[in-house]
Formats: sequence, C-alpha cells, structure tokens
Amino acid sequence: MEAVAYVTDERRPETPAEADGTTGLLTALGKMLKLLRERAGLTQKEFGEKVGYGPDAISAMERGVRTIRPEVLEKADELLNAGGLLLQAVPELREAMSRVRTRHPEWYRSYAALEAEAVELHFYANQAMPGLLQTEDYAYAVFRQRRPFLSEETIEKRVADRLSRQQIFDGWPPPIVSYVIEEVLLDRPIGGLAIFKGQLENLLRVGGLRNVEIQVMPTRREKHPNLDSAFNLLTPKAHGQVAYTEAQGHPRLITDPEEVRKIADRYGFMRALALNPMESRNLIEGKLVEL
Repeated sequence: MEAVAYVTDERRPETPAEADGTTGLLTALGKMLKLLRERAGLTQKEFGEKVGYGPDAISAMERGVRTIRPEVLEKADELLNAGGLLLQAVPELREAMSRVRTRHPEWYRSYAALEAEAVELHFYANQAMPGLLQTEDYAYAVFRQRRPFLSEETIEKRVADRLSRQQIFDGWPPPIVSYVIEEVLLDRPIGGLAIFKGQLENLLRVGGLRNVEIQVMPTRREKHPNLDSAFNLLTPKAHGQVAYTEAQGHPRLITDPEEVRKIADRYGFMRALALNPMESRNLIEGKLVEL
C-alpha cells in the first residue's frame, strides 16, 4: 500500500494553472462568454442546452473555475454571433490545456492524475454524493459544513477542483463508470431541498449517459460486505487497477494488487446486492416526486 501525504496547511503553493497563467486565461474567456451570452439574451440554462452542458457547468466556466472546452468556444462563437472572436482563442486554449495536468492540491495529485487517464472508474459512496456526481451548489454545501470551518477562499478553490474533475465525462473515448450509492444519500437533503432537488436531477442526467451506471443500495438490505468507508476503484490506461480511500481527512492510494483485489471483490458483491440501474433510476425519480 502507498499513502498519499495529506496537507493540512491551507496556505498551499500555486497550482500549475495559476503558475503558468492559465487561470488568467480562463477568467478572461469566462467573462467574455458571459458578456456575449447576456447580450444574446440567453440564460445559463438556455445556453447550456445549446452547447450540451448544465447551468452549473456554464456558471463555473463563466467564473473561470472550470476549463471551457474548445468545442464549447467553437459552438458559442456561432450561437452568440461573436464573429470569430472566440475562435481566435481556441488554439491558445488547447495549448494551455496541454500544459496543465491538474489543478488539485499536492496531496491529491497522485490520484487525480490517475483518474484523468482512467479507462474504468468505480465508486462506492455512503456519506455524500461522489464528487464527479455533485452539482456546484451541492459541492459548496458539502464544503461549508466541514469542521473545522474552511475559509471562503478555500471553499471556492475546492469546488473549482471538484468541478474540473467532471470534465472526464467530456473526453473521447469516455471511461466506463459505475456507482453504488447508499439509499440514505437520496434522503439526506444536504444544502436544503432546492439544492438537493437539483442534485437528484443531476444523478438522473449523468446516469443517462451510455458509459455510466448508477446503482442504489437499499437501506433494508440485510447483507452488506462493506460496513466501512467509501472507496474508489480505477484502472488507468495501460496500468493495473488501483484503489483510493479517504477517512477523517486521511487519503490512501492503494496499489498493492492483493489489497486492490479484495476491495474489487467487495464492490462486485455490492453491485449484485444493489438495485439494477433501471430500478435505481425509478427510485431516484420517486424520491424527486416526494420532495
């Protein structure tokens, strides 16, 4: 097993994006995109529907905390009548994206780098929605409930990091992704009902992607092979499967084949016990109706 050192000091060094000026580029492009969108009379939701992103993602792009994909700029240039203005930024954006590997804290980069190149990703969650499934509002609510309290600057950075990871769904070919989430997560309205409703809707949206399967573990199941912490399993391209766990702020990146095999075995058993993806979708839709 290999442990990733956990940094508790919030005064972290610059991320690669900040060090090479990419953050400034993203901020400038975001402001430009917002100005053109508002001039065209489109809401974030309306614009997002036209370019294939939700309003949370568009909001993050406009604030410079999520990388704007080159294809979004290409579509936006025509949709917003930019006259080639946004197209001029595409080459520079592609170059910046190739320079920056990750925006995550140092202690998380070993995992984040593997996740970014993974061909398979599997998640078990029992306390809160997994980061790749979280809406921006839900992520803010999660970090604002941390004890001891995090500063607003730290919260903003961590939400930005979390949203940037979600770009893994935008790549091609997409990775194979599966989730087993405890039913209690569908009943715990973190952030309040309005935010939680958006979170459940996002589960349905992501679960509708052809490379993603979401399964719910019913609370009333009498058997459960993992009455322990949440974990992730991922298979990087051209490498063996690894596991990642985090408990009480202490992360572990597990590479020992035998230890990984045991966790993968538990995950397989949980998938067999959980509701299948269609049953899970029906359950989530039912919870939405009850809100």
